[in-house]
Amino acid sequence: MRTDRPLVMALDDPGAVVAAAGGKGAALARLARAGLPVPPGFHVTTRAYADFAARAGLPAALRETLSGAGAADPAAREAAARRIGVLLAAAPVPAPTAAAVTAAYAALGADVPVAVRSSATSEDLPGMSAAGQHDTYLNVRGAAAVLDAVRRCWASLWTARAIGYRERHGAAGGEVSLAVVVQRLVPADAAGVLFTVSPVAGQGDQVAVNAGWGLGEAVVSGRATPDVILVSRAGGVTDYRVGGKEVMTVPAATGTRDQATPGDRRRAAVLSPAEASDLARTGLRIEELFGAPVDVEWARAGQEMFILQARPITGPAAPAAPAPGLPAIPDLPAVPPGEEWNDSLAGDYLWSSGNLGEALQDVMTPATWSFMQLFMTRAIAPPTLPAYPGYGRVGGRFYANVSMSASLTAALGVSVRRYVAIYGPVLGKLPPAGQIPTVPLPRWKVIRLAVPATAALLRRARKNSRRLPDFIAGSAGRCDGLRRDLQRIEDPGLLAAAWPERVEPLFLEACDMLAATGAAATPLLQVPGQLERLIGAADTAVLLSGADGTGGTDSTGGADSTDGTDGTDSTGGADGTGGGDPLASLTPATALARLARGEIDRAEFTRLSGHRGPHEAEVSAPRPAEDPGWIDRQLAELGDTARDAGDLLARQAAARQAIRDRLGTRLPPRQAAAVRRRAGRWARAARAREAVRSELARSFWVLRAWVLRAGELSGHGDDLFFLSYPEILGVLGGEPAPLAAVPGRRAAYELYRGLPVYPTLIRGRFDPVRWAADPGRRTDLYDEHGTSGPPGEAITGFGGAPGVAEGVARVIGQVEDAGLLRDGEILVTTVTNIGWTPVFPRAAAIVTDVGAPLSHAAIVARELGVPAVVGCGNATMRLRSGDLIRVDGGTGTVEVLHPG
Repeated sequence: MRTDRPLVMALDDPGAVVAAAGGKGAALARLARAGLPVPPGFHVTTRAYADFAARAGLPAALRETLSGAGAADPAAREAAARRIGVLLAAAPVPAPTAAAVTAAYAALGADVPVAVRSSATSEDLPGMSAAGQHDTYLNVRGAAAVLDAVRRCWASLWTARAIGYRERHGAAGGEVSLAVVVQRLVPADAAGVLFTVSPVAGQGDQVAVNAGWGLGEAVVSGRATPDVILVSRAGGVTDYRVGGKEVMTVPAATGTRDQATPGDRRRAAVLSPAEASDLARTGLRIEELFGAPVDVEWARAGQEMFILQARPITGPAAPAAPAPGLPAIPDLPAVPPGEEWNDSLAGDYLWSSGNLGEALQDVMTPATWSFMQLFMTRAIAPPTLPAYPGYGRVGGRFYANVSMSASLTAALGVSVRRYVAIYGPVLGKLPPAGQIPTVPLPRWKVIRLAVPATAALLRRARKNSRRLPDFIAGSAGRCDGLRRDLQRIEDPGLLAAAWPERVEPLFLEACDMLAATGAAATPLLQVPGQLERLIGAADTAVLLSGADGTGGTDSTGGADSTDGTDGTDSTGGADGTGGGDPLASLTPATALARLARGEIDRAEFTRLSGHRGPHEAEVSAPRPAEDPGWIDRQLAELGDTARDAGDLLARQAAARQAIRDRLGTRLPPRQAAAVRRRAGRWARAARAREAVRSELARSFWVLRAWVLRAGELSGHGDDLFFLSYPEILGVLGGEPAPLAAVPGRRAAYELYRGLPVYPTLIRGRFDPVRWAADPGRRTDLYDEHGTSGPPGEAITGFGGAPGVAEGVARVIGQVEDAGLLRDGEILVTTVTNIGWTPVFPRAAAIVTDVGAPLSHAAIVARELGVPAVVGCGNATMRLRSGDLIRVDGGTGTVEVLHPG
């Protein structure tokens, strides 16, 4: 290290080369010297880092630790990083450096907010961008805070992630150094990235500009879907696609925070064509300066544009080639080694997030995934057999392996075409049978494996169906009592013993009961078609909304010769939920309405609904009842709604009664009785299914309580959410080895959780990080082979609930933003689950990308009489907030009457 190099340099200093200022700093110095609009600032040079490292004893520590931190050994690398981190955290910034930094910071202005960015000598080099490997701190104020941020940037050179990245790229750990760039923070109202070679298809004649509101972090990280503008090198915008811009990064009191983007700004264009063209010209000027295509981070404050960073496009961060059909996109964050959580890489399968994916919309922590694997062994008629996975994780999210399920049923004599017809109402839209890749399975082996497993499940289901009423009646008390008992346990060994003795049996019983309702769910698939042939689709949909207990049954008890049954329900009739109670899926809305009217108190509302929420299957997520402000927020959102769930249910009950009154005049007595009987069978099956789902959600709260208590007793807190339940049992038994995997798993979880929700259908090998970085990505379908056609212009789906509604569309990406829906608007979203239920009464209609006739959106909308079209696939791609649209829940169509 040159000792004649200054500790601090001006931003445009000619001596600010890579060896002194790191890759990022050298690029900024070059831009500043060329007169480009770079925010003022200074470099804390590599000499300052070397002085800090030497005084802290880092060279000796590196010699002792890095020998065991090879890229193939994440545990050793993590241990080395922890030892180095402790060492650097205790070391102060040397006095000469502190004085130089304080003086340079004062020259920028009194306590001005600044950005403090790491700039390693290994950054932005050909084939090794290192983007995202080292820390950046925004909105830092005051000399002491700046010095602390500089020290933390230095320390980020030695995280396990950074060490592993360098070793995978052949950069010896001891040879790297790091500078820090300190610049005045741009108070950006908009920011983003531009590429002088479009990453969508590598076109050299297009500049691609990505733009979002606020600071640029939400766009750069992929947490927000940006506007994408293509600008011809010859000048002029050739394409402007407005993105969802779901979140925006804004300054906080210290640092930054993400907040939901206001609804009216999500579909508003961030840049004017002139601004986009000016940015493109600036990008091309930078490309000429660097002599290579570049990607550039920019920000706008008022009318002024700034360049925050620029680097040559170096290629993908991971060494593997991109999946066919996805171009190489520069500087993608890397998934920690061994933590890809991506079963799509196993082969050419079709995956669907329909059905179970509706309830499991989140990226799952390892604890939740281990519980789901346990659930799948008991609750579902086996779509999976040894060596033939019927489900898996894709980027950490739950997906069903349609290819494997279709192949298994084909081996048992059910054609793929028939499979599509049977399971379409469950999974949602599926491609034609000829487009579903199948797996050649030996029929004899499938029969040998599947028949005994299915027979065992059916025997268990028949046995448990008789216990359904008692289970539903007693589940709440058992779950609440067990959660209290777990909290009282003070010994880790006793908590470990509680798993096989009490916690696992309770969870497996709930799984078994769901399987029992599944085995008795034939009416849910068969009855609608049977009734439609007798009374038509519209009346059938209204009559089947009677799952609230008023659907009616045939009082004569006579046999129904038209369907070959004796009119009884295979669950034994009663479902234990009380004949007039609402469907369990409606409880969050109906209980809220009763609370608002003063019919129940807060304690009763919490008992009924406190365990249900949008993330109820993710054990790391708090339950609504754990949030002190939950009830108040619910009531506040209900305040401006003209109608509540009780009003809508009463209206539907009147419509059902009118249909039943007409049956006697429209049909012969025998057929009228058959209609009433079948409607009753459908209602009982739906009520049992939804009631057990609610109690299964309650059992997940027990699982959460067990993991939380394990974290408290072991002293490892929420780290245990990143272990499987067998590993948690090991930690409770005094085995620390599983904890070594936590940092890598936590990093993978945060990476995947920061990506947009993946497509409903995925065919082939899917890289969620590359997909998220592609501005031209589709949200309905990803096809590795590119064999699918472009998304259609028409918006069609399943008729979820009948009726026609016209109104203003409100496109909402996540349930946390559901309060943006105004009374009487049409809700357009990707998929709904129980957490959306309180919103339904304020919606004029519902439109979803994901869904089927038995999905949450369809069932709840049908009960409330709210028109719905579900499973459209591309509604959120085609519609914008403010569009005037017509929703026809009978035909399953959505029409744009006037763009917003």
